[in-house]
Amino acid sequence: MMAGGMDRIHRDDLDAALDHWRARYPPSADGTLAPQVAALAEAVARLACQGRHEVDVAYLPDIALNAWLAWYASTPDAPCIAICSTAQGDAMCKGCGRTEHEVQHWPAMSPFAKRAVWHRITQEGTAWRFNRYAERAQAASPLSGRAHTDRVA
Repeated sequence: MMAGGMDRIHRDDLDAALDHWRARYPPSADGTLAPQVAALAEAVARLACQGRHEVDVAYLPDIALNAWLAWYASTPDAPCIAICSTAQGDAMCKGCGRTEHEVQHWPAMSPFAKRAVWHRITQEGTAWRFNRYAERAQAASPLSGRAHTDRVA
């Protein structure tokens, strides 16, 4: 799979994908890691060593990118909680935190662009999905089981 040079993956998503694959394939008795785990762990380690928070997908080995894409496919697609204020004329949806443009063009966006939006709205934490309707959004959390408040850029 060839990704565009502007596509980036945030370390939070690499960590979540790594956790997903570690749970699925724990280390063997001799400590050998599954190829997906090893590739994602290496990508996370490189970011940490470089002091960076994002990686350009063009620099990820295919196995790490494919492992991330498989994790991504297991997450909820849209942050929508079925309370859309953009339909009422708001430029930013009070329910999910996406802009009107993001809501309208969501189906055509790449997985990397969608996850960048998820990261932004999670960091902002101001959408209703993160406070008054958090219980509604819990089932649609891309971080399933991880608190949104512990995610730091």
